[in-house]
Amino acid sequence: MKTLFTLTLSGITCLLVFLFGPVDSTKKNLENPGIAQHQLNIDTPDQRRFVKVDLVKGKFTEPTEMAVLPNLDILVAQRRGEIMLYKQQRKILKEVLKLDVYFKTSVPNVNAEEGLLGIAPDPNFATNQYIYVFYSPAKAAVNRLSRFKLVNDRINPASEKKVLEFYSQREICCHTGGSIAFGPDGLLYVSTGDNSTPFDVPKQQYVNKGYAPLDNRPGLHQYDARRSAGNTNDLRGKILRIKVLADGTYTIPDGNLFPKNDTKSKPEIYVMGNRNPYRISVDQKTGFLYWGEVGPDASADNELRGPRGYDEINQARKAGNFGWPLFIGNNYPYRAYDFTNGRSGAAFDPLAPLNNSPNNTGLSQLPKPQPAYIWYAYNLSAEFPQVGAGGRTAMAGPVYHTKPGVNPYPAYYNGKLIIYDWVRGWVKAVSMSPEGNYLSMEPFLSNIPLAAPIDMELGPDGKLYILEYGKGWFTKNPDAGIARIDYLKGNRPPVIKDLEVKKTSGLLPYQLIAGIAAADPDGDPLSYIWHLGKGIEKRTNKPVLEYTFTKAGEYPLSVTAIDPSGASSKSNVLTVFAGNEQPEVKIELSGNRSFYFPSKPVMYKVLVSDKGATVNKNGVYISNTYTEGLDLAGAQLGHQQAAQTLTGKSVMLKSDCSTCHKIAAPSIGPSFTKISTKYQQHSKSVPYITGKVIKGSSGVWGEVPMPAHGTMKETEVRQIAEWILSLSAKASQVSSLPMQGKIVPGAKVNLNKPVMTLKATYTDMGMAGVRPLSTTSVVNLMSNVIDAKDIKDISQLSRRDLSGDVELLFPKNAGWIKLNQIDLRELTSFSAVIKSMQKDIDYEVEIRLNNENGPSIGKGLLSAKNIPLEAVADGKFHDVFITFKGMTKDIKERPLLGGVVFHAN
Repeated sequence: MKTLFTLTLSGITCLLVFLFGPVDSTKKNLENPGIAQHQLNIDTPDQRRFVKVDLVKGKFTEPTEMAVLPNLDILVAQRRGEIMLYKQQRKILKEVLKLDVYFKTSVPNVNAEEGLLGIAPDPNFATNQYIYVFYSPAKAAVNRLSRFKLVNDRINPASEKKVLEFYSQREICCHTGGSIAFGPDGLLYVSTGDNSTPFDVPKQQYVNKGYAPLDNRPGLHQYDARRSAGNTNDLRGKILRIKVLADGTYTIPDGNLFPKNDTKSKPEIYVMGNRNPYRISVDQKTGFLYWGEVGPDASADNELRGPRGYDEINQARKAGNFGWPLFIGNNYPYRAYDFTNGRSGAAFDPLAPLNNSPNNTGLSQLPKPQPAYIWYAYNLSAEFPQVGAGGRTAMAGPVYHTKPGVNPYPAYYNGKLIIYDWVRGWVKAVSMSPEGNYLSMEPFLSNIPLAAPIDMELGPDGKLYILEYGKGWFTKNPDAGIARIDYLKGNRPPVIKDLEVKKTSGLLPYQLIAGIAAADPDGDPLSYIWHLGKGIEKRTNKPVLEYTFTKAGEYPLSVTAIDPSGASSKSNVLTVFAGNEQPEVKIELSGNRSFYFPSKPVMYKVLVSDKGATVNKNGVYISNTYTEGLDLAGAQLGHQQAAQTLTGKSVMLKSDCSTCHKIAAPSIGPSFTKISTKYQQHSKSVPYITGKVIKGSSGVWGEVPMPAHGTMKETEVRQIAEWILSLSAKASQVSSLPMQGKIVPGAKVNLNKPVMTLKATYTDMGMAGVRPLSTTSVVNLMSNVIDAKDIKDISQLSRRDLSGDVELLFPKNAGWIKLNQIDLRELTSFSAVIKSMQKDIDYEVEIRLNNENGPSIGKGLLSAKNIPLEAVADGKFHDVFITFKGMTKDIKERPLLGGVVFHAN
């Protein structure tokens, strides 16, 4: 059962409503808690009381793990070798050690993930000042656990004590683990990755395709995870547990997975069968170990190979085998596979797991695998629907416990496990039974946006500290940082929405009219400080501002809302331009504004106005293209006041796309600009890119696959694709059309590209101190032949999709199809494209306006070639309903509609 809470934002003045329209209420939908389907407690803490306090922002280059010290100073490991220290009192960041680490391969297009990976303070740091670090030294092909000493905010390299190290294959990708944690008994845990390549062997017929890497052919060690994660005699793909002694050596505690003197196993192993246990934590009361397991990339189950990829959250109450690479998720087994001939063997047996790889140096018979605690794939999870869908990188945070005198968060969270996902950005609180069994999960910090959270730690103050890697791979990200989560038990800060400006540019004197939707959750009145840039600030008691700029320039505008107790929130920043006004671009058509017709010229005229300046005709670029179909249920035909590509960028920023792609800079995926350039000449670029985003892709731009996004709306993904294609310089290398002229469509419609898009862009010359401003106007004209696949709004008709060819099955009695917002000028008749129809049946067809019972403008029989239409001269766009009514009482075989056609003189 879902419990729905509603927060109504109040306190918005009539003036704001007048300027910007009514403010929508914000609804908070608490999610189903999971397998157990426990109903959420009505006393669930208000998520708005959790606030994010940024401590450092934009100063880190690939932060990986952090350590919160007893005095609340914070050490941060950066993958490229730096250990940074944030001084809590002085609020400064400084480098305390630079290690020479291996973090980049010399192989083209192969990314190393090694480097400085983990850091943790000794449980007795206050007295011994020991810091433990897990890293990849540049001059030795090993991963190493070392102990250092932090003295006077410096780490002397000479203080290093090498605790443990093991071989790691280099010049390959991927999977490092590297997280360090201490248990309540002082035992040290460190995670290690399987050091295996999940991608396909180049130039081979039979390849991995995102399933378990089990290729044991000679010379291909990196493609066989049985040599590491499945090998009892190898420390890779494990979570190790040791007791570090005062001199830097270690002993093996009781209870690890293997005996201390077995030549076929390593006694340090506590957990085996791991792919990439990137973040681990240990419950400081129970001693249970938790970790997030980053899973493989296959997007679908395959009867010849095994299960799709799953990420996992795991719990170990004692030592055990967690299956990889023979099993995944809820002990779903992979199948043995012969990469020389593509033949599959039997599925691995969870009751008797066997590692018979020639690369295995350990035991052949493995411990029985333990199923995952929580598991989820790219698509929606039936078992754990709360985790959503899309890319996935599971991480395990701490288990929260209240302490005497240290309880910054509600007792409601006592004993709950905090989990998070690096790509999806969510945080969840997992409820468990006293024995540690999974009960449910619910949103946690759901009002706080996070930029790729990569580590979460509880500080000595009991508060949660979050390390954000930032949205971009292998680079310094402006949104990388450290944040602390506070819980406001009393007064809460205002809740604000994005800043709105009626007109973002204007000639001098430029009058700014701005407003912000703001409310106080405690019902207190608010005051506002408007930051206008260049040291200009204004205060108001209303959420609106009128201000006149008299000096030219670009001004970063933001507003801070403040309650009577001094609690405040700040809006986003929006740049306004004084001294230069946004130009206006308009495309006028002399004919129908919804359709174009074969061989009939489309007469157009582009009008550009630029206040305060002479229009520079060289700044006008006009183009027309034929593109894929638009959503006829979404009123996208006709003139668009702003380029639809800008909408695509907005949709992209709300998705997880920016985690892996940048507009122009490199990241783990190709830049959007490179994608745009590659597909400029692709015959079906928009549906091709749309399909890749929705279904996922691999092997096009390198080894790293793009996950499927099956829950995204196709229309939104199309908008993203259109925006991507607008980025390439090649898009503007074709000569511009004249500002007035005609476009003559071909004599035959290409049903794969039925939309004619006429686009006009003008960029002005700018003004002193103000950059040039651009405006784009777009007109979309649909072919007069509307294919059935583009008709989405139907009633009583059935859709049949046969290998991509869509047909609509007529209703038994009556039904209709709807076309949104159609211009009826010049339309003279209508006809239906019939795929099949018996001679002895017929339908009455009627074209009605605005609704299914609206005014009729045409009526006839389906068997007629054309149905005349009455002239509609009001110049408006109308919803058009095409109704069908069976004329035969007993229709045994209903006709098939392939599309509809409008005709003009």
